[in-house]
Formats: sequence, C-alpha cells, structure tokens
Amino acid sequence: MSSVNHVRIVKHQLSGTSEKTDLVAVEEPLEIRLGFGPTAHREQRSLAVTMRTPGHDFELASGFLFTEGIVYSFSQIENIRYCENLGKQEENNVVRVELNSNLLLDFQKLQRNFYTTSSCGVCGKSSIEAVTVQCAPITTNWSVSAKLIQSLPDKLREAQHVFEHTGGLHASGLFDQQGSLMLLREDVGRHNALDKVIGAMLFKESIPLSDFILVVSGRASFELVQKAAVAGIPILVAVGAPSSLAVNLAQSSGITLIGFAREERFNIYTHPNRIQ
Repeated sequence: MSSVNHVRIVKHQLSGTSEKTDLVAVEEPLEIRLGFGPTAHREQRSLAVTMRTPGHDFELASGFLFTEGIVYSFSQIENIRYCENLGKQEENNVVRVELNSNLLLDFQKLQRNFYTTSSCGVCGKSSIEAVTVQCAPITTNWSVSAKLIQSLPDKLREAQHVFEHTGGLHASGLFDQQGSLMLLREDVGRHNALDKVIGAMLFKESIPLSDFILVVSGRASFELVQKAAVAGIPILVAVGAPSSLAVNLAQSSGITLIGFAREERFNIYTHPNRIQ
C-alpha cells in the first residue's frame, strides 16, 4: 500500500499555466474489528472507522486500543491481521484484532463511544468523562535543556519524508533525552500518527514511555495529551498551539506541555521544572 498518489494538476503562476504531475497524501478508511470472547464462543464486532494514511496499520490499531483503555498490554492481543475474503479495495482497509479470550469487554459501551475521523479523532463521545482514560500522574524527575527542546522540531521536520513530497501529513516523533530521534510516524490524522508510534512501542513491550520526549507537528489537542498520558510520556512538544482542555489535562496528568515550538522559541504551559 502506498502512502502517496500521483495526480495531474494545472499549475497557475504569474508566467502562465502548465500541466504537471503532483503527489498527494493518500487518505483511506481503516475499519478496526475486534475478535473477543471465550474460545468456544468467539464474537466479531466493528469498533471504529478512522480515515488514515495506509501504512503501519497494525501499529495504528493496537495503539488505538491501548490509548483508549481497551487493552493494557501487548499480551492481551493474540493476533492482528487484515480481514480476508473482502473486495480487493477493502481487504487492506479492514483490520481484525484478536483479543485474549480472558479479556472481558463491555462492547455496547464501546460501540456507543467510538467513531473516528482523520480531522478530529474520536468523535461523538457523550462527555469529557467518556474520553478521559484513567491513569496515574506522571512523576519522572529527569530534565533536559531548553536548547535541546529548541532543536527537536527541525529534526522532526527533516525526518518527514512523505511530507517532503506532499505537504499534507502530520507527524509524531519519539526522542530520547539526548535529542536523538528514535521513532517517527506520519499520517493525515495527527491522532493516528501518535497511535502508530505508541502501537510500535507496544509491540516492543516498551511502554510506559517514561524516558522519552514526544514531538508533534501540529497543535496539541486534548486527545493527543490523553494518549501521551496513557503511554506515560512526560514531555510533549507541539509545533502549534495547545487547547485549554489540553493544558488542563497536561497539568493534572503531570505532563510538561510545550507549544509554539519553532524558530528557537517555545512556550511552557505546565510543569516547567523538566526544562533547564
């Protein structure tokens, strides 16, 4: 599956118009289905549909299940695969996640709460309480220099290979305390990019991510802070602005939230003690 498509465009300039081929980021639906229940009575249900850029779909599905509190460890996932016996277009857009037979689900509650899009993440939840996944406040006491924080957005941007060709993707990157990029994922949805990162680390059984810095290419939404909190990430750096709910959640979750990180400047909104 490709993350970019070639399209024909008419380019307008002061000197005139011309036809050329351009690259655009692919956006397609991904349906996440769950297989669950006792071995002798397995059920399959559709949980969510998200508009995403194809690639790293298993990471996206597992990261989504983890950050939404459906699974708490990789051991609760028995298998992930694309659904078979579908049409050629659909077979790579439907993922089935087989959960451990001992994992109990209130599927009616899940079905009421989940519908996702690339623009807003999980939509239609009934209240703020419904999207707040309970997790212990982050208490890591290590710190990094302001100079290191200033360097991270450029490092993230330089590593965005698909964005370089399309200009249409968000990115989430994990950096270590020395400022080295450890993992990056891109997607049309900012929440999808982060779920892919967290899913990749879930596969490695490396969660909580208490030794890492998360950098995101856009604004800091409530949902991104929520996902960072569930994954145990102590510092979140956003190139854009945070929302009021994002600031409130970061404060209560023990996350150092940084916004407007660009051109060697940034604003610290919560827990500034981690920045020297």
